[in-house]
Amino acid sequence: MTFTEPVARLTDAALMAMLSAAAGRAAAMGQPQCIVIVDPSAVDLAVLRMAGAKVLSLRSARAKAQTAASTGRASHLLPEAVRAAISAATEGAMTGLPGGLPVWRDGVLLGGIGVGSGTGDQDIEVAMAALAAIGAEAG
Repeated sequence: MTFTEPVARLTDAALMAMLSAAAGRAAAMGQPQCIVIVDPSAVDLAVLRMAGAKVLSLRSARAKAQTAASTGRASHLLPEAVRAAISAATEGAMTGLPGGLPVWRDGVLLGGIGVGSGTGDQDIEVAMAALAAIGAEAG
């Protein structure tokens, strides 16, 4: 009987590369962003609120990251019919807003990233830049 298993996780170097790529893309588009990266258990690993990003977008970015990490899918794919109920049941920890992407690498779910403060398309573009920085996919 086996009592342990190896665990893949994002390294500090990966988190820094993701934040740098995301912030770089946000700066290039002229839209400061809030960026939150969580592990598969939805625990914060890295958080950045760029100067000028909307302060309350930090909450939505976290919820987007938690949604992506817990479902393994982009936050905007949360079914419309259950969005309000899931948000209420999780006290806002899950959302159907665009900008949350799971972090998949080599078939392993490593967590989620949530970006907020721009339009939904801008948030997704910034999150995709972070994934590309470490060779990860959104699923």
